[in-house]
Amino acid sequence: MPIFKQIFEPRPAGPGDRDLPERSLRTRLRGRRIRSLGGAATALRRTPELVGLIGLAAILNFWALGQNDWANTYYAAAVRSMSTSWHNFLFASLDPSGVMTIDKPPLAFWIQALSVRVFGYHPLSILVPDALIGIATVVLLYDLVRRLFGRVAGFVAGFALVTTPITVAMSRHNNPDALLALCCVAALWFLVRALGDGRTRWIVGAGVVVGLGFETKMGVALVVVPGIVAAWLWVAPRGWRVAVRQLLAGGAAMLAVGGAWPLLMWLTPAADRPWISATSDNSIFSLIFGYNGLGRIDGQEGGPGGIGGGGGGVFAGSSGPLRLLNASLGGQDGWLLGVALLGGVAILVVTRLRRRDARTGWLLAVGGSFLVTAVVFSVAHGIFHPYYVSLLAPFTAALVGAGVGQLFAAKLGPPIVAVLVIAGGVVCELVVRGDYPGQLQWLPAMLVIVGVLASLALLAAKQPRIRAVALSAAIAALLVAPTIWAFDTLGYVTQGTFPSGGPAADDIALGGFGAGPSGLFGAGARHRFAGGGPSGGFSPPAAGGGVAAGGVSSLFGNQPTAGSAPRRSLGTGGGFGGGGFRAGGSGGGGSLNEVVSYVEAHGGGTIAVSSQGSAATAIIDEHANVAGIGGFSGRESDPSVSWFAHEVRSGHIRWVLDDGSFGFSAPADGRAGATAVLNAAAKVCTPADTSSAASSELGGTLYECAGKASALAALA
Repeated sequence: MPIFKQIFEPRPAGPGDRDLPERSLRTRLRGRRIRSLGGAATALRRTPELVGLIGLAAILNFWALGQNDWANTYYAAAVRSMSTSWHNFLFASLDPSGVMTIDKPPLAFWIQALSVRVFGYHPLSILVPDALIGIATVVLLYDLVRRLFGRVAGFVAGFALVTTPITVAMSRHNNPDALLALCCVAALWFLVRALGDGRTRWIVGAGVVVGLGFETKMGVALVVVPGIVAAWLWVAPRGWRVAVRQLLAGGAAMLAVGGAWPLLMWLTPAADRPWISATSDNSIFSLIFGYNGLGRIDGQEGGPGGIGGGGGGVFAGSSGPLRLLNASLGGQDGWLLGVALLGGVAILVVTRLRRRDARTGWLLAVGGSFLVTAVVFSVAHGIFHPYYVSLLAPFTAALVGAGVGQLFAAKLGPPIVAVLVIAGGVVCELVVRGDYPGQLQWLPAMLVIVGVLASLALLAAKQPRIRAVALSAAIAALLVAPTIWAFDTLGYVTQGTFPSGGPAADDIALGGFGAGPSGLFGAGARHRFAGGGPSGGFSPPAAGGGVAAGGVSSLFGNQPTAGSAPRRSLGTGGGFGGGGFRAGGSGGGGSLNEVVSYVEAHGGGTIAVSSQGSAATAIIDEHANVAGIGGFSGRESDPSVSWFAHEVRSGHIRWVLDDGSFGFSAPADGRAGATAVLNAAAKVCTPADTSSAASSELGGTLYECAGKASALAALA
């Protein structure tokens, strides 16, 4: 009772309140809100550099945002289904009927679906939340660095993150990676707060946001955990025994938050929830430890080795120590890796890991997160997409800012240290630029000239002001290339499965396929696969940038202007290319919309198709009851015939479309996908009468399975 009295009863009148009426709870809360807003406004006035970073991030994230339309149609379709049914919302169903989940946990899409519920279903309702999340990440990163290294360091770190090309691309897209980066930065921010006062609540807070990161993209969110644990155990502000107990409390919070949705999926009977996409056994643990877990590192069926070279192959280049600088990844987040690495090493030398030096814990946590992420990304043999390096970007930017801050504070010893950091940064950028012939041709000369002059000034000058100017010039020169590429990202449509930043140039190739600077089948795909790709599987963008007719032209920008190059990593027909997953197979026949029209004219019901990629477009366009039962490409999920029989018996599935294709056009890689279900439907279900002129363009074979559940179960 006392606590409720404190919360809900008015406070007693004090000496200064004798002539005033007693204030209501609402008035008191309003006063606190005004004071909080006033404090925030005062803080912003005192940190104009942060205001500038927020403004720059807002420009990059929101400028012409509407041109990206639905971005990743796979996730946009899921958001539509999740926004119209709380059952679908809870279980992250791709289709309106709740037959199949998406292949990721739901947190990022819960945010988007709630936005859609409030503002309606259109592209900006989906894209604006990620743009705001990108700005929040910059603010947190600024404060994470500023607390121990000063405002200059915080500004440089924030600027480096804002102008990282892949950060811009992800903040303008609906993939979950922007939220993942925010959660990981927030975890480090909580750790730094804990290093300041030793309180348990900050460690628990770090555990909570790591758990939220797990609910965003599963195991990859754990890359910050080793650094946090090492930093806390090493510094142990209140002794190592207390530190262990605090870490256990943080770990419990992480497990409780991160395990909530998986626990729900595990405890809910399979008959009462959708099939878990990207699994062969409908188990949440297979999704956690397999498709979205260790399979990404050790290799998995459907990884790049199955479609064009092992060890990372087609998507992000071969694995190895220099992978982060290759043509797939370097232009996205590789420009400043040299500065980050050498700056971190320099801070390590200065701190000598002294427990009483506050920078030690910071370096162990942030540097540890950087190293763990870099190593994991460098050795990963499974499915690895170039945009994954958006998670490395904030760690890179933080180390760049901290290192530069120490250099400006003249706390890194003799000038030769600054010269080495500059030299490492120049060499790294030259390596990255070398992977993109024809791009930034003036950059090598500029970097060498500015780097040499700045180094000579640092070594020869005695006045601190001259050294500061020289160092500023060198850092500014190193930031030029990523900044240009960041702004280049605004000049074209960024859609499809694999977003990437940088220019939309046809002469940029990677991994043996024509592509944009890091996105598979990006700008270069328009040039090299002008005819629609092999068997029509990888089709070029539609004219006009591919923004759907009638789409939101937006407060933030219209359709691409004449002469602007539309670039989408993979086409907008859902998944891999505009034609690869349409009914009728590889580039032929009629569209799935015609199948939907036929079904609606013959009693309705849910249509099962092979890939979720093809289902996505119909869901977006018409909110059609189409379920992709083979996973994203038609190969990731392997649903059983017994499950299919149950779905038919319960009325969740009535029709099956066998369009004659098996995912996208790629060599066999060991995955069966929906083959068993399609074969069972062909044996038991009734082929639809599509002989009429109105249905002659359906393509493939449409089966009606109503009333065939027992026969299907017998096959199982």
